[in-house]
Amino acid sequence: MIVLTDEAHRSQYDTLALNMRAALPKAMFLAFTGTPLIAGEERTKEVFGDYVSIYDFQQSIEDGATVPLFYENRTPELQLTNPDLNEDIYRLIEEAELDPEQEVRLERELARQYHLLTRNDRLETVAQDIVRHFLGRGFVGKAMVVSIDKATALRMHDKVKKYWAEETERVQMELGELAHLPRGEGSSEQARRDVRMAELRQRLSVLTTTDMAVIVSPGQNEIQQMQKLGLAIEPHRKRMNESQPGLDEKFKDTDDPLRLVFVCAMWLTGFDAPSCSTVYLDKPMRNHTLMQTIARANRVFPGKHSGVIVDYANVFASLEQALAIYGAGKGGNSPVQDKQQLVEELRKAVADATAFCAAHGVVLDEIEALATGSLERLQKIEDAINALISPDPLRREFFGHERLVSTLYRAVKPDPAALEFAGRVACLTTLAEAIRAKLNPNPPDISRVMNEINGLLDESITGHAIHEQGPPALDLSKINFEALAQRFKQSKHKNTDLEVLKAAIRAKLERLIQLNRTRANFAEKFEALIESYNAGSRSIEELFEELLKLSNSLNEEEQRHVRENMSEEELVIFDILTRPAPELSPEERAEVKKVARDLLARLKGLLVLNWRQKSTARSQLKLTIEDTLDTGLPRAYTPDLYQQKCSAVFEHVYESYPERNAGAYG
Repeated sequence: MIVLTDEAHRSQYDTLALNMRAALPKAMFLAFTGTPLIAGEERTKEVFGDYVSIYDFQQSIEDGATVPLFYENRTPELQLTNPDLNEDIYRLIEEAELDPEQEVRLERELARQYHLLTRNDRLETVAQDIVRHFLGRGFVGKAMVVSIDKATALRMHDKVKKYWAEETERVQMELGELAHLPRGEGSSEQARRDVRMAELRQRLSVLTTTDMAVIVSPGQNEIQQMQKLGLAIEPHRKRMNESQPGLDEKFKDTDDPLRLVFVCAMWLTGFDAPSCSTVYLDKPMRNHTLMQTIARANRVFPGKHSGVIVDYANVFASLEQALAIYGAGKGGNSPVQDKQQLVEELRKAVADATAFCAAHGVVLDEIEALATGSLERLQKIEDAINALISPDPLRREFFGHERLVSTLYRAVKPDPAALEFAGRVACLTTLAEAIRAKLNPNPPDISRVMNEINGLLDESITGHAIHEQGPPALDLSKINFEALAQRFKQSKHKNTDLEVLKAAIRAKLERLIQLNRTRANFAEKFEALIESYNAGSRSIEELFEELLKLSNSLNEEEQRHVRENMSEEELVIFDILTRPAPELSPEERAEVKKVARDLLARLKGLLVLNWRQKSTARSQLKLTIEDTLDTGLPRAYTPDLYQQKCSAVFEHVYESYPERNAGAYG
């Protein structure tokens, strides 16, 4: 018999565990734990034996199962002078586990030392810094504030809310002042002002939408105990008990505005919110408790490069000790890195991106040196876009450089070290967004693009302007192909012109194929042309000429239903029945057209509510298809071909008409 134990902590070393072993004397016991109790007590190995397999923090980062953690020491200037204070607190917290009675014991035994951590002026400093740090982050993930006990968690919540309101008022006032200044269109001062206003609006959006909550375990007489300390826990307890959905689900939900929670013990173990990227640590911890806490920030989430541990309790020595026990990988490498290492990664990524651009004729220094809004700068940006937009592999490599730089930059913020890179990051992002706008036949309003770019800029950095209007969407049906070909021969930005045409063709193909899947051969031809250009077997001029021919044929295809004297819906069924088809005379083609019209009319009458979920409705639809095609198709259709056409028509109806009076054809 084998007994598997998950989360093998203290519960596995006491009476219940003894009873289990007495009842199963010949069983083999295997344990799983992320933080075995080994420092000073060796309990896990003593009870379960030696390790069978070890999967440490460093390995999980290398595998991509977790993200790297970066450490920031932001301990307030009020330092603890008793050299034994941390050890005293560690021992008492670990023994007490902070239930209400033991919180009283903790305060009594530590006396003056406990009050050093919970002094009002110190908490004010920490709360003010939390507001500044939270709002200055690049990746706006969720965050936890970890306090020493329940009362301190409540105090910290109230203090953060106070400074949050002050910052909201300050941002609103600055926005109002900037809005009432006279506009100086085209000036560099106005450009700086616009950048600052966009930054403030983004900051105000976070300020006004972010929700906060206190998450602490219940205790006897807690309302009276907190009232004696001048704190109101009742509204927090009511919310914890009555919130629908629960606060844990709201915090895990990336779209929910609950972004900042205040805890002391709850949610520090066994709770995963992948979008949580920051832990503000204001509680002395060590060993397995510390490791479990910092792991709240290392879960993988889209756009999250790393987690950040912000230390206000000066636990660095304990962090090093805990990592030596639990986290170090092969060779002793620590999975938690100083943030300066992240800055160095950003510096290297910026250098690589700059060198890549220079290798393709784009000198970023020259763009940044030109006055904001000047024609020279705009021309340089257009030239850079043309150099980086094509061919596809080159553009994808540039996008890769830009994404890495932007991700690392967001991870470094709000560290002042980010200012060194702000201008270069903004320039790279401007080029990438402008290229994406060129590739989009229906470009978004430029304010959306500018808002994303402005998120990268700090107050001291001048913004990079791009055209007020994005590139116009090409309507292929209205193109004068001869004039377009002549203009392309004289163009200085052939790469850009080519990509705009490709984007327009791709958009039209998507629409045409969505309506009629038998047109997939057009998409195959398009992709083959692009692949031949990327492989170097076609020049840019040859590709442009081929794409113009393809565009012309797409326009003809779009109007084919008119020439066939059919609706678009009828044409789809006709194409399914004739692609492929046997040799048909003109009279037989006319018969197939009649079958397509009749079949569509009959099928639409059978599309009842939720027809795809009803077996009777599906069966009736299949029988109607089989009956109509059997009686209407010319005899040239063989039995096998007839069966293929029945299946193809049913598949088309199933995919294109999900509900009565709803589908791809309006």
